[in-house]
Order: sequence, then C-alpha cells, then structure tokens
Amino acid sequence: MPHHVIYDGNCNLCTNFVQLLEQVDRGDRFDYIPMQDRETLAQFDISEADCAFGMMLIDADHPDQRWQGSAAAEEIARQLPLATGLVEFYRRLPGLKDLGDRAYDQIRDNRYAWFGRREQTYRSAYPCNCPPTTTAAEV
Repeated sequence: MPHHVIYDGNCNLCTNFVQLLEQVDRGDRFDYIPMQDRETLAQFDISEADCAFGMMLIDADHPDQRWQGSAAAEEIARQLPLATGLVEFYRRLPGLKDLGDRAYDQIRDNRYAWFGRREQTYRSAYPCNCPPTTTAAEV
C-alpha cells in the first residue's frame, strides 16, 4: 500500500469518508487504521494526543512523510486521479486554503456533536497489513 489513512473509527463523518474512499480506491492506493488501534499506531510512534489534531496520512514507503488534518484530506484527494486538478486549484485560489483549514478544524472539533458517534469502532475492509515491530526484548 502506498499510503496509510488514519481516521477516527468512532466518528460517523470519518467512517463515511473512509467507506467512500474504499469504494473509489478498492485498496489500491490506501489502507486504513482507526485511531482507536493503539497497537498499530504505536508502530508509527503516533500517540492518542497526536490523533487529537485530526486524520493522518502516512506514505507507506517513506513513513516519515506525513500529513495531518486538512493537509491529509488534500493529499488524499490529490492521490485520486480525478481530484488532482481540483486540489491544485483549491490550493492556489487566494484565501480558500486558509478557509478550508479553519473549516476542517471546526468540523474536527465538533464531529461527534454534528455527525454523531458510532457505538462500535469501524474497521475497514482494507486494513493496514503493517508488519509488527520488534521490541528490544525480542532482538
């Protein structure tokens, strides 16, 4: 997988977005890790506090290459063939990127109140098949 999408598996909006991506991408470009999967996130040195800043996207080939929040949403869209031009237009239109960043922050901070919270964490049909990391005791 070229990219790992980290999403809030308890958020209705987030899981609907992931389900839409699953239908469009079919696991070709993205796999998915819910923020509630602490064990897998630990492999990427991602904490619960890190997740508070919104969805994340990690380049699987270069895990140090990461995007978060509205930047992650933009990069996900940029990876989809039909959306690349729209993302470039959005980024270049004066003031629109700043407005999008602020809108993302508002949605992120109010997602449960506005869109509801799932009773069970959504697990994608295309989960991350990340190899487990070894600990010093195992080496």
